[in-house]
Amino acid sequence: MSQYHEITVTLNDGYDAYARYWPAQGQPQRGAILYHHGIQSHCGWYESSAKMLAQAGYTVLQVDRRGSGQNQNQRGHAESADQLIEDAHTARDELQRLSESKKHHVIGVSWGGKLATRAYIADPTDVASLSLVTPGLFPLVGVSKSEMAQIAMAMIYEREQLFNIPLDDPSFFTLNPTWQQYITTDKLTLRQCTAGFYLASRRMDKPIAKLSKSPSIPCHVFLAGDERIINNEKTESFFKKLDWPKSQITIYEEARHSLEFESNNQTYFAALLDFISQQI
Repeated sequence: MSQYHEITVTLNDGYDAYARYWPAQGQPQRGAILYHHGIQSHCGWYESSAKMLAQAGYTVLQVDRRGSGQNQNQRGHAESADQLIEDAHTARDELQRLSESKKHHVIGVSWGGKLATRAYIADPTDVASLSLVTPGLFPLVGVSKSEMAQIAMAMIYEREQLFNIPLDDPSFFTLNPTWQQYITTDKLTLRQCTAGFYLASRRMDKPIAKLSKSPSIPCHVFLAGDERIINNEKTESFFKKLDWPKSQITIYEEARHSLEFESNNQTYFAALLDFISQQI
């Protein structure tokens, strides 16, 4: 039996976003966690880890990004990078209200790792730690040059024109047959994004460099050794150059991109919980 509540988080422009609120089990509450999903995924992909964290005493809030997951309005669309970052801050505010805790931890998986990083750069207030799981800061996979030209044209004439997300092979995410089937058949998985979203995501990239000028906080980067979606070498180099005293990188050599879907995911879950539990 799941222990989450389905709620609505109203974003600043009035968009009603689906969310899962996991109350902390046990007393007292150990902390609060804001959980960002990837470009194709949604709350449901990360139910197991969210449940584990709630059972360990943390209040967890997962919000389906506008246009993704359970959110059918303006499917795959976002107006700007600023809008996406503002959405993340609205989710943070809702987490603080629900948990009655200002200090909170942030988890960002894949593209959600980019969002978590940009939201922190924009406003680091009250963030206790960052857990970035195969973060999509330096992608290996992207749209082709011809598709980029089409997207650029669509930005002039039709911002909400849809383009395929170039991650249609479930083996990019996992070698687990059960989870490959889940990804293939999941009706909530996002298959296309609009020109507006692609431009918004692109404009989030360059400011990532400003993380070096942000306050240093505990940061744990989790990487998959058998990665197909992001560039591990660039990711490792970027975070090592930060030289934050309480940062660490863990690599699961045999894993593919979605650590949640590994057969031995309990090792990853334990490391995620252990890192967060060490932070105040």
